Amino acid sequence: MDSYQRHQRIWKLLAFLMKCWIPRKFNLRFQPLQQEGPILLIANHTCAWDPILVATGMGRRQIYFVASEHLFRMGLVSRLINWLVAPIPRRKATLGTDTVKACLRHLRAGHSVCIFAEGEQCWDGRSQPVFPATGKLAKLAGVTLVTYRLEGGYLSLPRWGRRVRRGAVYAHPVKVYSPELLKTMSPEEINEAVDRDLYENAWERQKAAPVAYRGRRRAEGLERALYLCPGCQQIGSLRSKGDRLFCACGLDLCFTETGLFSPPQPFSTIADWEDWQRQALHSRVFPPGALLFSDSDMQLSLVLPDHEERRLGSGLALEQYEDRLVCGEQVFPLTEINSMAAVLSSLLLLSFRGNYYQIRAEKDTNLRKYLEIWRKR
Repeated sequence: MDSYQRHQRIWKLLAFLMKCWIPRKFNLRFQPLQQEGPILLIANHTCAWDPILVATGMGRRQIYFVASEHLFRMGLVSRLINWLVAPIPRRKATLGTDTVKACLRHLRAGHSVCIFAEGEQCWDGRSQPVFPATGKLAKLAGVTLVTYRLEGGYLSLPRWGRRVRRGAVYAHPVKVYSPELLKTMSPEEINEAVDRDLYENAWERQKAAPVAYRGRRRAEGLERALYLCPGCQQIGSLRSKGDRLFCACGLDLCFTETGLFSPPQPFSTIADWEDWQRQALHSRVFPPGALLFSDSDMQLSLVLPDHEERRLGSGLALEQYEDRLVCGEQVFPLTEINSMAAVLSSLLLLSFRGNYYQIRAEKDTNLRKYLEIWRKR
């Protein structure tokens, strides 16, 4: 029995188990996909459970998922996942050429592939544009493209959150694009069509038809997404406990079951706060040479091509200056960092001088502020 036959048999078993468990856990409704033959499935990315939510909606259709490369650096767990479902690795903060080639090999062999083309889970409940290479991949694949949207996933398990809240999730195909139709479209037109099909705004949906997402300690972890206090303008001063987010300056807000803040001032939604903090950070003028902010207990590693890590240090300080990022003794001038990305809420990945580095927070830390300073450069 070859690996593909094994994956098909394992999928059938997992599909049965997921159908029995996942709909109850997330209050998931899904529309079955009727399309025959191999497909390129492109879905929006709302929460960490999205691959399982999509897989539940696929039923017995076996599909290969593109997954973040860090999933392949977990020792025995990674080997088990690879044996069971063989995800396609994607290195964040890189061009992803090898990932595109792997997807094409699967599709041309008659297998179906699913990608979350935004590249990461959303932080604020709103979809982001897909990778520019998405349209080119769809044209090269020569198979049917299906866009697939998840609704309600963000408030069920926000990227910054620690536990599932039970509300309502709906998963369904949006549009089907035949290979013949894709040939008539440019890669840019395909990207625009996919962005339209997959766009999800949790707050617009809540305003139109409010749903309660019930769970304990709803606000805990919010400081991993929000790094700037609107009261005192301090970076990294926010803290959460239970259902509340607060700051030493006196800010005190409740994160309600509908995902809105109470009171609704200064912001009613995380999206409004996100827009403000990003603009405020990018427009702020920092003193030349000054330390902007820092965090402790970081682990720095060099990631090798074979999914191995070479640890360069642990218990390190991560320091942000206007022109450089410093982790322990390693200095990263911002202008020489080719790309940077956050994974989950505890990993910062960056490409620097031909190498691929990982910075892991060993305690709850907001790493987004470092990413935004790099974008500001």
